[in-house]
Amino acid sequence: MKRIVVIGLGIFGFNIVRELYENGFEVLAVDKNKEAVQRIRDHATKAIVADGTDREIMEVIGIQEDDTVIISFGEDLAASTLITLHLKQLRVKTIIVKAPNEEHKLILEKVGATEVIIPEQDIAHKIAKSLISPNVLDYLPLSDDYMISEVAPPNSFLGKTISELQLRGRYRIEVIAIRDVLSDRIHMVPRADFVIKDGEVLVVVGKEKDIQKIK
Repeated sequence: MKRIVVIGLGIFGFNIVRELYENGFEVLAVDKNKEAVQRIRDHATKAIVADGTDREIMEVIGIQEDDTVIISFGEDLAASTLITLHLKQLRVKTIIVKAPNEEHKLILEKVGATEVIIPEQDIAHKIAKSLISPNVLDYLPLSDDYMISEVAPPNSFLGKTISELQLRGRYRIEVIAIRDVLSDRIHMVPRADFVIKDGEVLVVVGKEKDIQKIK
């Protein structure tokens, strides 16, 4: 399993480190704030007090090409940009950077970030989706048009087979899996005679506008 290095231990960075460590990943946490490092020690493989913007320190830490590095500095674009540049010079292949807005995202992508995330924007999208389509439980965008979504089936779907629902013809969507909420068991690519039951959710792929029609 590849090592993950998290630089910057604010609220976002702290929670990323803890979540990954609790799920069995080797996580190195880095921050120049001693108190932040002290708080994370019990939730990381190793925690180091260091200035992530100093390339020599990054070399001493031993960041490798195959490490996944997550940079979390909030509004500090200068620090995020400098660390990204250093990591590119060290030939790190996967550099994930937290950004506060689209302007910062564009700059970070230009200097070499392989992925830039805007947590506040992502959360806003999810909340908006949950209000617009309450039965869409979660979603993963595939492109500007298509997405994979977990959808709670309306009552009219219960007791019917995939074939009877005619989802491809009526909604232009495909059911790629069924998840049992109680057992968390997944039925991949269900057969046409699979009967939808209460307590199950549909994992579907299709255009957002078509998925929203299931109400």
